[in-house]
Amino acid sequence: MRTSSNQWGFLSQSIIMSQYAVLSVGAKSWRCLPCLRTELRLDLTLSCGQSFRWRETGDGHWTGVMGGRVWTLTQTEDTLWYYTYSMQDSEGKVKGRKRSAEARPDGPVKRTRGMITVKEEPAEDQEPKAKTTEHDHKEEELLKDYFQLNVNLADLYKQWGTADTHFKSIAKAFTGVRMLRQDPTECLFSFICTSNNHISRIQGMLDGTPYHDFPTLQVLADSSVESCLRNLGFGYRARFLQQSARQIMDTHDLDWLDSLRSVPYLQAQEALRSLPGVGLKVADCVCLMSLDKAQAVPVDTHVWQIAQRDYRCTVGKGLKSLTDKVYRDIGNFFRELWGPYAGWAQSVLFCSDLKKFQDLKAMAVKKEEVTEVNITNKKNKKT
Repeated sequence: MRTSSNQWGFLSQSIIMSQYAVLSVGAKSWRCLPCLRTELRLDLTLSCGQSFRWRETGDGHWTGVMGGRVWTLTQTEDTLWYYTYSMQDSEGKVKGRKRSAEARPDGPVKRTRGMITVKEEPAEDQEPKAKTTEHDHKEEELLKDYFQLNVNLADLYKQWGTADTHFKSIAKAFTGVRMLRQDPTECLFSFICTSNNHISRIQGMLDGTPYHDFPTLQVLADSSVESCLRNLGFGYRARFLQQSARQIMDTHDLDWLDSLRSVPYLQAQEALRSLPGVGLKVADCVCLMSLDKAQAVPVDTHVWQIAQRDYRCTVGKGLKSLTDKVYRDIGNFFRELWGPYAGWAQSVLFCSDLKKFQDLKAMAVKKEEVTEVNITNKKNKKT
């Protein structure tokens, strides 16, 4: 892994990852919890534009920061495996500067082409074993909360498919797209960076190579932050980031963002819109992805196109850009179609419309066409 400087620059501590864990037979240093792939697909959920600080560091292995720790996640058909890294307190100085602490895997490892593989241990059944402690239980609960595993996704897909034939045809190839429940501060300031931007560039802005906790409100509110972020390529968004943090610090308290989880959706949306750089779309992204507002439907040009192309929705027809009224009307259109978890359903179609997943979408469409042909042939034989 490369060792470039921290993207955020002003953080006091970061974690350099020189090696990554890889699930292996007899991997007792990994922990796991039951989770069907149809309930969660890491490759779709972690790369569809909800969070920008997870990266695929090995085949089917995703590494990122959550709850103050660095995690590597992977999965089998019915199990979610997770690995957390400990931080060595070995600060030294490199060229006159403090060296970032280095994270290493907790368990025994062996080097393999720049990555690490958990050392295999004897096991009669030769199946992966997961260690379990009270600390592991806390991590398991954190993971369940982050992926909202209490929500039965299969039931929701069934409901949406019954109400929407187009969703049903797409969902066959895009099972397991689940909404994350992110930290509100990270979610808000990450999405302020999305204005006139695309996923890969946002990831580059937010995902520095040492791994680190997201900056606190106090850090972001500092008067020096704007110039620092401009130097890192954040452009005009740097001002919005600093000003929004400053406004929260001056007019609210540190728990204000978290408190929006307990207020009605439209009230939370309006509160967020009072911040610099936060429009309807950013507010709805934060509501949906961190504030428990499952009915929030973020609408951008892609979602507008989906509404027009796939649902023959005439809202805003002839207009070149989204107005607030068109935005709300499209959101209401999907809320009436999909119900109280409309934001979750929208994320599935948004994911399927991303360029990186077009091959997967094409397979789904092809299978649907084959199914329709088979049904037609059967009907013709009967007649």
